Amino acid sequence: MRTTIKPFLTVQTAKNVLFWYTIHYWSLAFYRHLRATGLRTTIYEAYLTAVKRAFALLLVVVPSARQKVSSELDAATLDICSSVAPSFESCPPVLSLPQTGLSSEELSKQLEVLADLPKTKWENGRVSGAVYHGGEEMEAVWKEAFGKFGVANPLHADVFPGVRKMDSEVVSMCLSLFNSPLPKSILDAEGGAGTTTSGGTESILMACKAYRDRARAERGITKPEMIIPISAHAAFDKAGSYFGIKVHHIPVDPISRKVRIDLVRRADEELLQINPNTILLVGSAPNFPDGIIDDIPSLSALALAQSPPLGLHVDCCLGSFLVPFLEKAGFETEPFDFRVKGVTSISCDTHKYGFAPKGSSVIMYRSKQLRKYQYSVITTWPGGVYASPSMAGSRPGAIIAGAWASMVHLGQDGYLASCRDIVGARIAIEEGIRKDFPELYVLGKPKVSVIAFGSKTEGGGKESKGVGIYEVGDRMNKLGWHLNALQTPPALHNACTRLTVPVVDQFLKDLRTAVDAAKKGREEGEKEGTMVTIYGLGSSSPIGPGLVEEMSSRYMDVVSRSL
Repeated sequence: MRTTIKPFLTVQTAKNVLFWYTIHYWSLAFYRHLRATGLRTTIYEAYLTAVKRAFALLLVVVPSARQKVSSELDAATLDICSSVAPSFESCPPVLSLPQTGLSSEELSKQLEVLADLPKTKWENGRVSGAVYHGGEEMEAVWKEAFGKFGVANPLHADVFPGVRKMDSEVVSMCLSLFNSPLPKSILDAEGGAGTTTSGGTESILMACKAYRDRARAERGITKPEMIIPISAHAAFDKAGSYFGIKVHHIPVDPISRKVRIDLVRRADEELLQINPNTILLVGSAPNFPDGIIDDIPSLSALALAQSPPLGLHVDCCLGSFLVPFLEKAGFETEPFDFRVKGVTSISCDTHKYGFAPKGSSVIMYRSKQLRKYQYSVITTWPGGVYASPSMAGSRPGAIIAGAWASMVHLGQDGYLASCRDIVGARIAIEEGIRKDFPELYVLGKPKVSVIAFGSKTEGGGKESKGVGIYEVGDRMNKLGWHLNALQTPPALHNACTRLTVPVVDQFLKDLRTAVDAAKKGREEGEKEGTMVTIYGLGSSSPIGPGLVEEMSSRYMDVVSRSL
C-alpha cells in the first residue's frame, strides 16, 4: 500500500491540489455572487472596480494627467476649505497647550467667540434634519442632566448607580415602545434586550457584529453575507467592511421605492439569493433617502422560511419616535416592529425624534441570547477581566442622563403631539409639490418625516425647459435652505423636524422660485453650485466615481484641519 501511495505524495502533486482547490474556491465564490446579484449588477460592479483602479493607475503612470487632475483637485479642496473650514481672525488656531491656562473669564469669552462664529442658522427651520430640536425647554432639561452627571461613566456601574439605572431604563422604554415583551427577571431568558450606543451607525454596527458572531458560533459560518436594500443606510456597508461581511445590495422598486422582495427571494431556485452563508436580512422603517418603509412582513416571512431562521434587522434610526406614534396620531402606517414575528433586532436613534442630546441611540434585540453576541469579553488581559457591551469602553453618562430626562419629560403625550406636527408638515409639503409643481415628482409614498422629490425633465436642457434637480438644490441653497442631495435617481430630500413646521409655506414659495430659476438656466459667468459640481462629477466621465471618492477623502481632511 505504501508503495502504491508514495508516488502521489510529491511536491508537484501538492501544487496541483492547491491550484485546483484555488480554482474551485474562486469559481464557487464567483458563481454565488453572480447568482445573487445577477449579470447586470456583476458587470456594473466590475466596471466600478476597474474605474477606481484605472483612476489610481492614471495618477501614477501618466505625469501630465496626474498634474492636471491634482491641480484641479487642489483647487476644489481650497474652495471647500474656504467654505467649510475658513480661518477666523477673531479666533486664531490653538495648536499646542498654552503655557498658562486661561482664566474662567478668558475661557468664557473664547467659548462665546467660538459659539458666535458665522454658521448656518439652523434655528429658522431651513436645514433638512441635522438638528432635531426639542425646544428651549428641552435644552434646560439637558443642562440639568449634564450638570448632575458630567463625570459619570456607565463602565463603572458600581460607582455610578444612577447612570446604570437610567441606561437600562432608556433601553426598556424603547423596547416597550417597539412592542417587545420585557423580561420578568434577570434570569428570565425570554423578553427583549438591548444597549445604548453613541448613534445610529454604532447601533447598526453592533447588530451586524452580533449576527456575525452568532453565525460563527452556532452555524460555523466563516464567510458571512447579508442582504440589504440599496436604500439601506450606508452604516451597513461600513459594518461589512469592518467585520468582513459580504453585502448584497437589492434594488428598490422604481415606483414604490420599497426593496424588491422578488429579488431577495429569487423565485427561480437556480437564482436563489439567500445561500448557506447568509446571516441577515435588512429592512428600513423608513429609509433615509426617500422616507419609505420597506415591506417588513414579507422580509419576515423570508427570514422565517429558512432553516434555521435568518436574522431580520429593521433600521428605525430615522423613524425613531415618530413611527411608533403614527397610528395613534391618525396617520397611515405599516407593520415594522417586534409584533412582526421574524423581526429579531431594531435600531432606534433617541437623539433624532426622541429629542435626546446628540450621541444617543439604542440597539434592541428580541432576546438576551442574541444580545450576548454583541458583547466584547476579554478574560486573559493582565489588567483584569474586561467586558464592554458596545464599541466604546468608557461612555459619557451625561448623554445617557440627557436621553433619559428627555424621554420621561416628554412622555407619550409629548411624542404624540410632535408626531402630529412633524408628519403633518411633511404631508403639507408633499401635497404642495404634487399639486403645484408639474416639473417635479415625489418619490414613492412617504409615511413619516422625509419628503424626497426629483425632476420629471432631468437633463432636458435649457431649450426644453428641463429642470436639473441639483440645480434646484443649489438655488434653494442660495435662498438659505440646506437640503440633502440624493442619487440613483437624482433627487432632493427634506427631513422635516419641529423647526420645519412653521416654515412649510415659505419652503414651497422658495421652491417655486428655485425651480423657475433652474428652468431659465445660469446667467453668463455664473458658477455651478456645490451639488451640480459634486454629483455631476460622478457621472461626467469614466473616472468620475474615482474623483468623487478622492474629493470625499479630501473633504474629511479639510474638516479635520486646525491650521
